[in-house]
This record gives sequence, structure tokens and C-alpha cells, in this order.
Amino acid sequence: MDLTLATASPLSIAVVVALIMFAVWLFGTWMGRQLNARGAGKPSKFDDASIALLGLLLAFAFGVSLSKYEQRRMAVIEDSTAIGDFYTCATLLKEPIRSKLQAVVREYTRIRFELASKAINYAELEKALPQMQIAHQQMTELVSQALSDGTPIAVPLTNTLNAVTTKHAVRLAAVSDRLPATVAILLVTTAIISTMLIGREQGATGEREIAGTICFILLVTLVMYVIFDLNRPESGLIRISQQPIERLLSSMSK
Repeated sequence: MDLTLATASPLSIAVVVALIMFAVWLFGTWMGRQLNARGAGKPSKFDDASIALLGLLLAFAFGVSLSKYEQRRMAVIEDSTAIGDFYTCATLLKEPIRSKLQAVVREYTRIRFELASKAINYAELEKALPQMQIAHQQMTELVSQALSDGTPIAVPLTNTLNAVTTKHAVRLAAVSDRLPATVAILLVTTAIISTMLIGREQGATGEREIAGTICFILLVTLVMYVIFDLNRPESGLIRISQQPIERLLSSMSK
């Protein structure tokens, strides 16, 4: 369910939800007129309570999605910092390990930048992971060789290599960290039920506000669109800037 929600188009979800909300509003107004005809069409406090609950859920889901977006943004900065520190340590090594390690780090950085700077799917991500794993193995082997040769920067070299592999794992985890599907389903369900209750109240009182209801539906679905788009870091409209990695790659001498 989480994967289905993550791969679905936010625009498609928003359009479908908007159409459903409009349809249930029409059904609610019809139901309200039927209740009014039977003399049971009295305003209910549950209508206001459902709208309040919807607002609370929208605020909660938006806050969670924005927090996860910020975590992914910070992961990019920390990843580029870790790679840059490791590359700096590599420049202090003796030849031929220095040139070999610098070349591996440059290629690793290029793969990361190209992968993150374009819209991808999970299949492309799975294909790129072995390349990065191979780069990690090559870096580990070269660092091990440098340690065997008695390099004086053994501690910082090892620490920066560990930081590179750690930040790689953090970025992978951040990509998969999405808004739980149960929260998204609850949000959509609450919006649909609230709209139906609004229609029922309007039908019961005979005050059908088409323009106001359409604006309400548009605002709710627009917020939902932003929430779901924030949960598509690999191909959404709201993307994480890759400038830290890009600047790092351009600063690496060949």
C-alpha cells in the first residue's frame, strides 16, 4: 500500500479525490433535502466537528511530509560534506593510491548526482545501487592498501570513509521514508465524509452554496496534492536541490 501510494501521481490522486468530493456533496444535498421533506433536517454539530478534524489531519499530514522533505534535504548536504571530506583525505595520500582513490570518488559522486538530478523510478534506483556498492568496495580496498602502507592519516581516512557509507545509507532510508498510507487514507476518507456532511446540511437548510463548496474542495485537494508531492522525492515537482553534490563534483580536479 505504501509503495502504491508513493508511485501514484499526486495530480491524479488530487483530481480523483476532488471528483469524489463533489459527487458526495451532491449526494449529501439530495439526502439533506430528503430529510428536510420529512421534517428531520436539523443542523448538526457533527458537521463542524468533521471539518475541524479534517483541518487537524491536513495540518498533521502536511507537517509530517514537510519534515520528511527537510530530512531528505539535510541528507543531501551531509552526504556531499562526507564525500568532500573523504576526497580531501585522498589528496593527502601518496601515489599511486591517491590518483586511484580520487578517480573512484569522482565516479561515485557523478553517479550519485546523475541519479538524483533526474526523475527516476525504483527500477532505475535498484540498477544504480550495485554501481555504488562496487564503488564502496573499491574505496575500501584502496583505503586498506593505504593503511597497509603506513599512511599517517589512517584515522581521518578511515573515519571519512565510514561517513561516506553511513550517509549513503541515510539517503537511501530517507527516500523510502514516506507519509504512512494509513494516514493518507484517513485524510482522504475524512475529506470525503466532511464534504458529504456539508452537502447534507446545505440540502436540509435549502442553502446550496455551489461556489463556496467548489472553493472548499479545491483548497482541500490542493493541500493534498502538495502533501502527496512532497512524498515523491524521486520524481515529484517539489524536488530536493542537488547543488551541494553538483558543486562538489565540479570542484574535484581531474
